[in-house]
Amino acid sequence: MAQAQAAILPQTETISIRNPFSGAPVGELCVNTPVEIDAAVINAKAAARAFRFSTPATRRALLNALAAEMAADAENLARIVSSEMGKTIREARNEIRRAQNTLKLAGDAATFLDGEALHCAVVEGGADRLATVTYEPVGVVGAITPFNYPVNLLCHKLGPAIAAGNAVVAKPSPKAPLAANRLCELARKAGWPDDLFQVVNGGAEAALALARAPIDLLSFTGGPAAGLALKNASGLVRCLMELGGNDPLFVLPDADLDRAVATTIGHRFEIAGQSCAAVKKLYLHADIEKPFTDRLMAAVDGVEFGDPARDDTDMGTVIDLPAARMVAERIAATVSAGEGRLLAGGNHDGTVFAPTVLTDVAANAPVIAEETFGPVIAIRRFSDAGAAIAEVNAGEYGLQAGVFTNDHALIRMFSRNLAVGGVMINEGPDFRAEHVPFGGIKRSGLGREGVRVAIREMSEQKVVID
Repeated sequence: MAQAQAAILPQTETISIRNPFSGAPVGELCVNTPVEIDAAVINAKAAARAFRFSTPATRRALLNALAAEMAADAENLARIVSSEMGKTIREARNEIRRAQNTLKLAGDAATFLDGEALHCAVVEGGADRLATVTYEPVGVVGAITPFNYPVNLLCHKLGPAIAAGNAVVAKPSPKAPLAANRLCELARKAGWPDDLFQVVNGGAEAALALARAPIDLLSFTGGPAAGLALKNASGLVRCLMELGGNDPLFVLPDADLDRAVATTIGHRFEIAGQSCAAVKKLYLHADIEKPFTDRLMAAVDGVEFGDPARDDTDMGTVIDLPAARMVAERIAATVSAGEGRLLAGGNHDGTVFAPTVLTDVAANAPVIAEETFGPVIAIRRFSDAGAAIAEVNAGEYGLQAGVFTNDHALIRMFSRNLAVGGVMINEGPDFRAEHVPFGGIKRSGLGREGVRVAIREMSEQKVVID
């Protein structure tokens, strides 16, 4: 556990973290046993009881204090993130900046966790009584986070949980756990109460142990299969789950093509395509397919990829060699089946995957049949907007979508008819603001993140009628 006072039993199993680009060791952590994870949750329960009646001002002060410690340690945190999971140092710095904002916005939200007063006599004969509805902490939040945004996605769980008056036990991905452990150290440095925020380490066994422990809410970001296993393990505990997406970006004839190209490149090649809401399927209207593709290929040629530590690198690595091989296999299967034509990339050198573009991609080609975590732009041509929307809606995911058009009727059509959690107009599906609800439907998840809604998701309503 990251809390020194919570270490209970000697450890034998360890996690060794290596730089995905160079293979150099960057850290080692002990794996926590189920017994230790239970102990961490028990300690968190005691901390939650003490913190339950803290004031909104106190909660905001703690979150702002952690944000300040992060600001002072920002370059170190960014280098930890870049070295352990392969995103570029520029991307890592941006993540740390966003994570500070997430905590500060959560602190602000703590001061507006408002209830309401409802009169019971709203119908004839109703009781002349007043119902007061308030929000109370759930208790202990178990937070399980992925490798791709190891700091900001943790802050999207930690910030609202603390703002609501809860304690948190977090388990980061074993592929990138170092930044989460550093964040826990910074919380202690910021004066947070003992055991209010703890980190336990390990893989799937540790995640299941945390789900089975006596937590009061489980917040998970990861894949659907893992999410279902954790939901089943947690029993009747409330679950908030962000489970990924197979997100489309539509470009219509009246779109600003240069802006749409820049968005496609930026959103799909960010962290080497390993973002849940990245552009997985690029739908180009037939009228603009050729000029758009010409612009796109010129932009792809200009992407600098390789060493994440270099300031001039645009795209770093995928998380590990098995991930690179999976992406390559899906591309090869798509091309060999005649379900897509390769325009660029498709190859990798270890974890460094070349920016890849495929066109004439079939609706169920291997590269888009499931969410592909890699720098692959898969182009689908369409002429009928309704048919393209129906194709997306027939899929199992429903996270976000992007639409490039200034035609109000088309904006209305896409916004109303797409079965997704969010529709971004003249933006890519990966756009997110920290205070805005974020999440999807179907296999893409349960509930919503975004500090303003998450603080309520992590609270219980209480009704007092007198």
